[in-house]
Amino acid sequence: MSLDQDQQLHSGCHDKTTLCLDSSDSCELAKHPLQGLKLASHKVLERAQQTGRLRCSKCGGSRMFFCYTCCSLVGVSIQEIPNIKLPVKIDIIKHPNETDGKSTAIHAKILAPSDATIYTYPCIPEYEKDKVVLVFPGSEAVSVKDIQRCLGDRRKMKLHDHLEEPHPKRLKIEEVEGGTQAAKNPEAEATDEKSKVFPLQRVVFIDSTWNQTNKIITDERLQGLLQVELKTRKTCFWRHQKDKPDTYLSTIEAIYYFLLEFHQSFLVQEYNGEYDNLLFFYSYLHSVINKAKTSAAKCRGQL
Repeated sequence: MSLDQDQQLHSGCHDKTTLCLDSSDSCELAKHPLQGLKLASHKVLERAQQTGRLRCSKCGGSRMFFCYTCCSLVGVSIQEIPNIKLPVKIDIIKHPNETDGKSTAIHAKILAPSDATIYTYPCIPEYEKDKVVLVFPGSEAVSVKDIQRCLGDRRKMKLHDHLEEPHPKRLKIEEVEGGTQAAKNPEAEATDEKSKVFPLQRVVFIDSTWNQTNKIITDERLQGLLQVELKTRKTCFWRHQKDKPDTYLSTIEAIYYFLLEFHQSFLVQEYNGEYDNLLFFYSYLHSVINKAKTSAAKCRGQL
């Protein structure tokens, strides 16, 4: 089911376009699994759904809520949706064959525009291996709680390798007013300052079907990045991929759960729903699709 279809679901039994279930859809949504989130009101989305699909002012495509091609809102103003500040920058590497309308990565870009960036493969930035992690369930992936220790070890190794390299002679003791002191080493001071800051600066996510990930994950620019796995989270995506475990999350789920665990593990303040609105569109679509499935089941029962 594409996002195009997701965005035009209605609950009427006689509407033949009400629902088109994927044969791979194995996710039972009898109850709403996204309860308890601190979300902005969905009234703006309800109104937009009643209005129906509109033309994107940039590309002319028929869209509802937002244009996944232009990363712009459609039928909704920027003042009516949440704007979320994230504790780390998010990069999303999108497979070129991933259908735009099926991707939830666009949710992050629209809701956290200053902190989320989408790149289409083969476009990948160069990353510093001791400051960036890749969220991917690789064989050597660690948990979110292990990030600080693992990146810290990498920084120590990097510093050790740097110290092993030949260096010019130290500056001599310099005379200064009021006595003598050793000349300051700016590089050492900078290192001391950086050590006081959490080493993680950016988190990378891959946006593709699980069968497409191999092309991206094996790219040399991602080699050596610390891989992080969200082992205990289960997807409630309505388009769950066949023969894949329920711990394989949609992109927006992975971003949300990563930030939630990051906050709970490393930030001093208690979590108070700061990133819940990353699921603003997702939770609404989930609710609409669940209702449509229930309605479709009732319709079949009446036949």
